[in-house]
Amino acid sequence: MKVLVSSKVYNRILISLFGFFIWTSAAYADSTFTNLTDPEQIRTFHNVTERIRCICIPSITIKSCSFNNCTVSAKLKLFIENRIRAGESADVIVDKMIHGFGQDVVSDPVIAKFIENGNQGMAQGVIMGFGPDILAKPDSFWIDFSIAAAATLGILLIYLYLKRRTAPKAAIVTGSENHSSFDKYISEIKEKQK
Repeated sequence: MKVLVSSKVYNRILISLFGFFIWTSAAYADSTFTNLTDPEQIRTFHNVTERIRCICIPSITIKSCSFNNCTVSAKLKLFIENRIRAGESADVIVDKMIHGFGQDVVSDPVIAKFIENGNQGMAQGVIMGFGPDILAKPDSFWIDFSIAAAATLGILLIYLYLKRRTAPKAAIVTGSENHSSFDKYISEIKEKQK
């Protein structure tokens, strides 16, 4: 048994699926990886990483920063995990990120690695504090605007592609009708000339 679906229904199904996948990807886009397993520690981790900005891309939170593209923020996330395992609360960690953790954190493996690799600026930032600039205050207008513009452009391109794909069929039909009427006109002229 064959099921025939009109092109309009097929296009609507495709657009609906596309919209669903965009919606679900947006819903999960804000998550970040953590090695923590305790649900309370994971909540604390998400709370802290929502409030601290990314070092490489200041317009986003460290929670949204990719492990692959930003190694400094990835290591800072590991440092935050270590602080949570040590029993510090989200407010304490954020406050210490602003005002500094002190010389005691030099023994933390992440900070020791910063120092070993010559990244003194990051190590000093954690030890002495980054100041209030470390807090996430992203201007989401441009991010939201660019996402909306990209989505609109994508939908427009899909619409134009589908419209163009169905347009040649209509042009062929009207072209053959025009050709037959032209032939009829020519034949009438020839008859009158005889």
